[in-house]
Amino acid sequence: AEAAGADAVVMGNTALGMAIDVHTRRPRLGNGMGGLSGPALKPVTLRMTYQCARAVRIPVIGCGGIASAEDAVEYLLAGATAVQVGTASFLDPGAMRRIVEGLHDYCAAQGVARVAELTGAVEMEGEEQRRWRAQAAAWA
Repeated sequence: AEAAGADAVVMGNTALGMAIDVHTRRPRLGNGMGGLSGPALKPVTLRMTYQCARAVRIPVIGCGGIASAEDAVEYLLAGATAVQVGTASFLDPGAMRRIVEGLHDYCAAQGVARVAELTGAVEMEGEEQRRWRAQAAAWA
């Protein structure tokens, strides 16, 4: 996407899922399959955001299971420059306000002057270095 000229990339969102009614033996969803979203998807899309942010130079928008300020902070720390909230807004129309206010409170409590300071600030260098050394040794 970056090589083709994209200005940013959205990482995550939904994964294709399915549910079957065991009594009718038919799919529960009208199209047979649909998007799995919400908290169940967060660990996967958070990991994808982390990896994507390290593979591109354009902004990464993290999404998938963001329902709280802490969820948003996790995505920012993983490398997202912005986050998208979907399922939480369907369940609670006030979710965005709550998340934004919680993000403000988090930054104030942590002494973070700008939200942008959080982007990519996860501290995994030691683990990454160990993994890289082990991989390099396996290749040698």
